[in-house]
Amino acid sequence: MIKTENLTKRFGDITAVDSLNIEVIKGEIFGFLGPNGAGKTTTIKMLAGIIPPTSGTAYIGGYDIIKEPIKAKKLVGFIPDQPFLYEKLTGYEFLRFIGYLYNIDGKKLETNIELYLELFQLKDWATELIENFSHGMKQRLVMSAAFLHEPEIIIIDEPMVGLDPKGIQLVKDIFRKKEVTIFMSTHTLPIAEEICDRIAIINEGKLVAIGTMDNLREMIKEGEKRLEPLFLKITEKEII
Repeated sequence: MIKTENLTKRFGDITAVDSLNIEVIKGEIFGFLGPNGAGKTTTIKMLAGIIPPTSGTAYIGGYDIIKEPIKAKKLVGFIPDQPFLYEKLTGYEFLRFIGYLYNIDGKKLETNIELYLELFQLKDWATELIENFSHGMKQRLVMSAAFLHEPEIIIIDEPMVGLDPKGIQLVKDIFRKKEVTIFMSTHTLPIAEEICDRIAIINEGKLVAIGTMDNLREMIKEGEKRLEPLFLKITEKEII
């Protein structure tokens, strides 16, 4: 569902993403990890069609993000790490606005709004102004909006930021049950370890590891270790 071919992004003399080659299969929950400044958010912005690559390309559902951006973007629900919300709208009005952007049919739109307000436990707050939402509620509203047009792929940057333990469990359950491909960047390593089918680790713009947890353990010959020490060793950081 997602494939990159030598995907590269430079900002002047700085190479933020360097010849990235990864492939994410349909229905997979794919973790994309790396230290701060490794190139994760830049990669996500290229996959979502927000910024163009300097060279190389990415395919979303078989569509070249450069040559066929509209077809590619229709398949994607994008959740940034710092989403923007119109806080003078109610939750319901915001979802209706997003639905109009995606040209969702009126009856279908109303059905989906009700579905995702219920799924993300926001129905009781649907008619309240977004400015009165907690941070975690705002995050769940953004997720509702991303799922609203029934995308085949969800691209998400730091999904659990601002969520309380109940919200984290809710989102994890939804991710497991929804039949979509999820490309997820996070610093919350226990969550990545728990829900991701495969994990890629990027460092200084380069892919340094990819595979299942067992693959990562085999890579550094550590059979029993959890993701955090594996991640630190793979990215050549001292384990304290």
